[in-house]
Amino acid sequence: MEPVIQLADIRKSYFMGNHELEVLKGVTTQILKNEYVALMGPSGSGKSTLMNILGCLDTPTSGTYILNGNEVSRMHDDELAAIRNQEIGFVFQQFNLLPRLTAAENVALPLVYSGVSRKERTQRAEAVLEKVGLKDRMSHRPNELSGGQCQRVAIARALINNPSIILADEPTGNLDSKTSHEIMQMLSRIHEEGNTVVLVTHEEDISSFARRIIRLKDGLIESDKHNTELG
Repeated sequence: MEPVIQLADIRKSYFMGNHELEVLKGVTTQILKNEYVALMGPSGSGKSTLMNILGCLDTPTSGTYILNGNEVSRMHDDELAAIRNQEIGFVFQQFNLLPRLTAAENVALPLVYSGVSRKERTQRAEAVLEKVGLKDRMSHRPNELSGGQCQRVAIARALINNPSIILADEPTGNLDSKTSHEIMQMLSRIHEEGNTVVLVTHEEDISSFARRIIRLKDGLIESDKHNTELG
């Protein structure tokens, strides 16, 4: 399997006046195509900063990040925005749906930025909403949907561009335990269909769905292990 993510000595510092706060202190790892990886760590471990770098929302201070053959660590904002739209499907804790748009319109939004025709956008949005079990909710707005349904819309939106990776940041943080389990089972199915999934969580029961668990501590990888519970 080819690596879809390659990180070499990734460092990230924030400067406040003359004070340097080093959050990532040299992270080196790779994630292969069709892996399912959970990124874990306590508050302050650097996992959110690393997630922002993986998602091309931020750039490292130093080090190299290659995403699906593209060196993104040196890219400018416009290039990063284009890569984000093509290569990464985001699933956030807060869903991040636009309240005035229907489920189908929310899902189709990334295709607007890709210049896809309205007809094709509609067809692709309907197909992916059917895939996440929301065929009968396509014309509903977010306030007409449950939390679990909103997160399914967000997952459908993440899948619409056939991205290299699905990046799920605390995807069950706003859901009850039953709905959380349903959403995690859906992410597992998406992984089984060939997608690379990177899950950021602080919850052990949520991370147990992943095949590999990378734990961060104080800006470094503390452990990187195969999930033995899954065999």
